Amino acid sequence: MNTTFDKIEAEYEEKNQFLGREYNRDLPFQDAMFDRWKRAEKLGFGKGTSIYNSACVFGNVIVGKNVWIGPNVILDASAGKLEIGDGVTIASGVHIYTHDNILKTLSGGTIPIAKGDVYIGAKTYIGSQTIINKSVKIGHQVVVAAQSFVNRDVPSKFIMAGRPAKKIGYVDISPQDTISLIYD
Repeated sequence: MNTTFDKIEAEYEEKNQFLGREYNRDLPFQDAMFDRWKRAEKLGFGKGTSIYNSACVFGNVIVGKNVWIGPNVILDASAGKLEIGDGVTIASGVHIYTHDNILKTLSGGTIPIAKGDVYIGAKTYIGSQTIINKSVKIGHQVVVAAQSFVNRDVPSKFIMAGRPAKKIGYVDISPQDTISLIYD
């Protein structure tokens, strides 16, 4: 019996075997079968940007050129502006929000949802499973360590880590474009 499902399953198996041979990876269906660069283009993101199919996008998210958005990311601009600069990496499982409903929940609905824009500057690295809260501006060439919670603005060239994220160092770029991570 050669059903539509059998055909889809065979195509997925063929694609995943190719990914295994060429890139040593095995991906879930949606990330294996759909082109990340075409999705980014469809969303109006900048040239050379890719976004995994498992990433969720809510609202009008503005993304620059050559950005890598990993699997299981949430980009939630449903309550404000979310802008990501050129050359940024948003690693797996990162969540970025332009709102929270904490006070609304605690007040039984008498306080409205809190809202605020989020901006991430160019050439910034956001580590896996980081959460970026509403109303945060992150500068250029920043490193945010994995599993951090960013709830306040971050100046350019800072290295941030923790819950909540705190400065643990800085990015040093020499006139010869040598980059060093200097830890406090």
